[in-house]
Amino acid sequence: MSTISIYRTEFLTFSSNGSRPRHKFQRISLSPTMKMDSKSFESEKKEELSVQRQTPSIPQLDSLGPSNLGFDRLQPSDQELNQDKRLEFGKFVAREAFLDEEFWTAAWLRAESHWEDRPGERYVDNFKRKFAEQEFNAMKRRCRGQHGQTYTCIVTVKKEERNVKRTVLKSVVGTLDFSIRYLLHGESFPGERIRPLFCSINRTHLNKYAYVSNLCVAKSARRKGIASNMLYFVIESAGSSGVEMVYVHVHRHNGPALELYEKIGFEIVEMASSQLLEQQMYLLCFKT
Repeated sequence: MSTISIYRTEFLTFSSNGSRPRHKFQRISLSPTMKMDSKSFESEKKEELSVQRQTPSIPQLDSLGPSNLGFDRLQPSDQELNQDKRLEFGKFVAREAFLDEEFWTAAWLRAESHWEDRPGERYVDNFKRKFAEQEFNAMKRRCRGQHGQTYTCIVTVKKEERNVKRTVLKSVVGTLDFSIRYLLHGESFPGERIRPLFCSINRTHLNKYAYVSNLCVAKSARRKGIASNMLYFVIESAGSSGVEMVYVHVHRHNGPALELYEKIGFEIVEMASSQLLEQQMYLLCFKT
């Protein structure tokens, strides 16, 4: 049994209809001195290994606030973005979302992921559009930071090609959320149920962790290493920020997702399993 020791502290979602509920994960036994903010657990969201890609519909701009969305905007060149943190692999690049159009396309991918198991449902297109609008606005709010957290939307885009022009909407093929947070006082892992003595945040490097959620990839781009490379990018980014633990929640019956995380090196946090039994979730952890 693999054990991750965590020093005394004061204090990552991804789902799909996997067919194999049992996996040979190593179990992580956390020392009882360690504890996660239950609000950070977004159990209602579905993250899929792949989604059926459609052309995003144009939202009501009024609902998006003061955004200047240009749905015919061309993918910017690498020189225009001038981003140091990026991961190139194959024909793709994983990096931080920069343009509002990239945030919108990421939101649309998540809407398709959320509704892909119910394609015949009445008014599904309207539901997806509403979901995307709400997610877009939520992402923009989260990027402004709150409660000491830092939030980043990661996207995978098609590599720039000579004499090939693409719109931003057709360039983004994958996305995930990556946030850096602090455990609450008394927590050993994110979301641990503890007695509500007080909820102060102890901002030390030992209490800082990274959390991954909302991982999804367009169906047209799956099986090309996009999901795994986005995770490698996050792990590297977390390590360079001095973060030792990366967490993610996964549904217990999500076979493809569990296999992906196991391959990368995530392990089940055993102490969290009983508390997450009702939600049928696992909390996984990667130690950088």
